[in-house]
Amino acid sequence: MAAASGGRGGDGGLSRPSPVTPSQVERRRPPERWGSTLGFVLAAAGSAVGLGNLWGFAYRASQGGGAAFVLLYVLIVAVVCLPVLVAEMVLGRSTGHAPLVAPITAGGRRWAPLGWLFLAAAVGILAYYAVLMGWTGLSLVEALLRELPADMAAAESHFEAISTGGPAVLGQVLSMGLTGLVVAAGIRGGIQRLTSWGMPLLFLLLLALVIWASFLPGAQAGYQDFLLRWDSSKLTDPTTIRNAFTQAFFSIGAGIGCILAYAAYLDQRSPLPREAVSVVGLDTAVGLMAGCVTFPIVASFGLGDVVGGSTVGALFIALPHGLASLGGAGRLVAALFFALAYIAAITSSVSLLEVPVSSLMDRLGWSRRRTTWLCVPVITLLGLPAALNVTVLERMDALFGGVLLIAAGLAMAVLMGWVAPQRLQTDLAGCGSSGPLQRLLLVALRWVSPLAIAVGLAVSIGDLLQSWPGQG
Repeated sequence: MAAASGGRGGDGGLSRPSPVTPSQVERRRPPERWGSTLGFVLAAAGSAVGLGNLWGFAYRASQGGGAAFVLLYVLIVAVVCLPVLVAEMVLGRSTGHAPLVAPITAGGRRWAPLGWLFLAAAVGILAYYAVLMGWTGLSLVEALLRELPADMAAAESHFEAISTGGPAVLGQVLSMGLTGLVVAAGIRGGIQRLTSWGMPLLFLLLLALVIWASFLPGAQAGYQDFLLRWDSSKLTDPTTIRNAFTQAFFSIGAGIGCILAYAAYLDQRSPLPREAVSVVGLDTAVGLMAGCVTFPIVASFGLGDVVGGSTVGALFIALPHGLASLGGAGRLVAALFFALAYIAAITSSVSLLEVPVSSLMDRLGWSRRRTTWLCVPVITLLGLPAALNVTVLERMDALFGGVLLIAAGLAMAVLMGWVAPQRLQTDLAGCGSSGPLQRLLLVALRWVSPLAIAVGLAVSIGDLLQSWPGQG
């Protein structure tokens, strides 16, 4: 399937990039559209808000010295990720193409590898993310039907039971199937319908848990030890820097292609910078609110070693064990927490699946239903090693959810900052963004984001190369 019409100055063709003027901007018109701007914002926020906020934030913050990690995270989000997120939205909307084709439309055939990088990152992340969704769903069912584990040995045994073998595969398959049902139903009928009720419910559940956690005996100690504790040495620690970049890019979703895929269904009037700020603000708020739930529980029940020693310890071992001492009230809190975690997970998983589905629809002209149900079993099979081995899952997370994600973000900044800046300016001008804002974004995409991302990528690769040989 051809990209955009290539008859005007080469901008829409596949051969080479050329300057873009307002009269030359042509975009493919996808057959589906968002029902409203709010629908897009909620869907984009749902894409960003996921298990990374609930599962990854607590672990990485505890490893990164608390406030030092939070500071690095917020700086990376505001200075690095936000401009890249706007650029990704512009690329999707201005071309009307899916992640596989959009980079070619904007920059020519030499940018085809970026489309494949989007595809690899989204598929690789979803392959193990569905496993985490399965664990979350099983934990929700366990909290509803059974008593929570009374001691640490029981908690670890419970986690081992849901994270290995048949239960883990069953949870993964069911989660992929549910994700496929939503994506196959389409943009309005599936994704927008899910996020229009799922995101408000998620915020209500999370707010209720924040209020509840603030009254725990160890709440103040939790805030102090994890969110307010300051260790300046962590600001230059390679692992902390890698974790902050990984958390920021994974959480916001910049570099996966999900927001690009969603933006292709937008109209030209939507104010993208404002919507990007809304998405980033909502996502960061959820991460901080989740910390205000997790950290008081950890401090109140003395579970710091479990959180700091395992990427999955905070969510699947420490919380059920800590809440067990509260009896029936603890089971209720656990059920609410895993319910909101599953909502967060599925709003993210549908955006990840939309990347390969929309790309194959765009490139090959297949129907949405056919494409979805071809992608679901393939991605499920790719995730089986992660379902059967937690170490494989953690390494897939580091590679696909870290290195590839950051690399794609770097390429996006270069494409929209240096190769196709006129496309960025023209699109933003069309939705009423001022000239100073356009220039500020261009400066960030040309000089700030690429340099910062390159440093983060180099540190991430170096840290992984040192850490992986020592793992079992």
